[in-house]
This record gives sequence, structure tokens and C-alpha cells, in this order.
Amino acid sequence: MPARIINVEDARMLARRRIPKIFFDYIDGGAFSERTLRANTADFDRWALEQRVLRTVPKRDLGTTYLGRRNALPFMLGPVGFLGLYAANGEIKAARAAAAADIPICLSTFSINTITDLRAVSGGELHFQLYVLRDRELAREFLADAVTAGVSTLYVTVDTTITSVREQDVRNGFRALQHLSPGLLCRLATRPGWCLEMLMAGIPTVGILKGHPEFGRGALAQAANLSRGIDPNLSWDDIAWLREQWSGRLVVKGVLSGEDAVRACDRGADGVIISNHGGRQLDGATSAISVLPEVARAVAGRAEVLIDSGFRRGTDIVKAIALGAQGVLLGRAYTYGLAAAGEAGVSKVISVLRDEVDITLALMGLASIDALKERGTSVLRPA
Repeated sequence: MPARIINVEDARMLARRRIPKIFFDYIDGGAFSERTLRANTADFDRWALEQRVLRTVPKRDLGTTYLGRRNALPFMLGPVGFLGLYAANGEIKAARAAAAADIPICLSTFSINTITDLRAVSGGELHFQLYVLRDRELAREFLADAVTAGVSTLYVTVDTTITSVREQDVRNGFRALQHLSPGLLCRLATRPGWCLEMLMAGIPTVGILKGHPEFGRGALAQAANLSRGIDPNLSWDDIAWLREQWSGRLVVKGVLSGEDAVRACDRGADGVIISNHGGRQLDGATSAISVLPEVARAVAGRAEVLIDSGFRRGTDIVKAIALGAQGVLLGRAYTYGLAAAGEAGVSKVISVLRDEVDITLALMGLASIDALKERGTSVLRPA
């Protein structure tokens, strides 16, 4: 099946055919009218790339430094919840693919496998994403697990204290889902290959909640109860609190303005991730790529700037690096690959984007990602 994946959209269509619609809609959908979801991909067209010819660049170096490490590629696998519902042991499969590509992966709080599970099978670079809970002692427990697993970088997601309405999830019942009803079982049965894989793996649970029976049984009920535990009153003071709790690298995820990026730096963040949660939160918000130049200027020299939301092509990644991002986080792109073909699907998506970045650099007359960073916006033109 990976041979049929020529680009990210191919992976998306294969994923749509392989997994139940209720889970595909959860990956694929956005908030309200999905205007911001569409803008995330469309707004890359605001910039054109500079083509340069007759420059000898026989071999391109795609390695670059972000989040304290020299990585083989300018992109990594960002945090996505419930990977283990798209493929059995999905988080482990994605982690193996990331390690093979020598890039980091960030595990979501809402994961089936735990950070300890990932460490047991992967020697790669592991990061962890935290939703801050009202129960600070439980948050400390999550942080302690991350330290034990050798996590170098903690991401705190700040744009989901209130969950927006994703209408696809409302229509198919995902928003109210806590248990397997007869109707849902009938719908799941339309994907027998996926069902067999899940049955062989056992009943999925939110891994981080092992030892906490108060959150219920099974991933659906646990996730609903965990969501209700997220602190809706999260403030900048809480970022300072996390800075005190965490001795590693701290990154604030969900920034969409230069002003908020500066505030994150003032509270001790080492980096910010420009993100609108893939268009799943504030519909009508700006696309992530459109605010990258503003944020990069605002925190120049104070913190690393990374970005997610809307990346589907290697050219998108090149444009983001030229606009000032140190690195790019993939979300839906690799999740489609996982849902389509497991670990091989994730590896295929990474390979496709690697090749697209490589070819793009060659046609721009650039020998490396570091050269692209040095040239910056001079390699871009208004489209």
C-alpha cells in the first residue's frame, strides 16, 4: 500500500477508505465552517519561490538544528491524539518511523501508548505535549513520567482551554461518544481490516491514565473525563509555574501573535509553536503561515520559532523555513499515513516530504536547509 502513496493527499484518501468514518472525520475536520482549516493550506500560495538555474548543487543537506538538536530533516512529527485508534499501537509505529528518519516525535497527552512504551521500543528523540489539568498533582505525575522516559522537550498546549465545535464530530456522534453502542459497532464493522487489527491489540485505553480508575474504562470514556479535567482558567502565570516544574526545554504551542509569543518568552519559554490547532479551534482565525513573519520578528534571538497547521507539501516546509521558522511540525500529514498503512505509511509520508524538500532546494539553487535559513525571505516573491 505505501507504493500507492505519491503525496500526502494519496495517504489521506487511503486512510479514508481504511478506517471508520467516525475516526477519519475526527482527524480530517475543523471548527464551525472550517474557514481557518482551508486557509491553513491555501495561504501558502501568498508566496512564490525563487527559481535559480545553472547552479551546481549535486547533493543537498536537509539537516538542520531545532529544539536543541541537529535533526536530519527540517520537520518532525507533532503531537496528535489517539494515534492508537488509527492503527494498533499507532504511537509506537509513528515513533519507530521518526527514529528511523532521525527526527523527533512529540507524544500527545491523549495517546493510547505511553511515553514509557515509546522509550522501550525507540532510541529516538522523544518530546511530550501536556494539557494542563485542574489537578496539578496529576500534572506533576505526567511530568515525572516524561522525565523518567528521558524526554528533552515539553510542549504546553494553550489554545484548547475551551473546545470548539467540530461539526463533523457532532454529526457522527463523536462528541458524545463514551461507550461502544450497537449502532457504532455496526458502523465500525464496515472496516473489517481495521476491526481485526484493533481486536488483536486489545481494548484501547488512554495510556497515561493507567492506575487512575476514576477516569473510567476504555479510551472513549477516559478521554471524555480527561477533557473535562483540563483547566479552563489557564493563564500566563501557569506557564511560569510549569517553568518551575520542568527543567528541560519548554515550548508554548498555540501562539498566533507576536505579542503572545513575547509573553511566552517572558514566562521562561525556550520556544513557541505557531499553531491554530489545525483549524480545529477558533474558526476565522488567521492561518498559521500568515503570522509566521510577525512572530519571528517579535521573538528574534529570544526563543525558537516552530510552526504547524496546514503542511501538506515540501514546498510548504521550504516557505516556512524561509519565513523564519526553525522547524515544522507535521500533524494530519503523517496521521493519514499511519491510518493508511501503519508504520510503513508514516515512513512513506516522511520520505515523500523529504524528496519534495530536496527537489525544491535543488531547483532553487540551494545546497542545504542552513543555506535556506541564511537567505531567508530573499528567496521568496509575492505570488
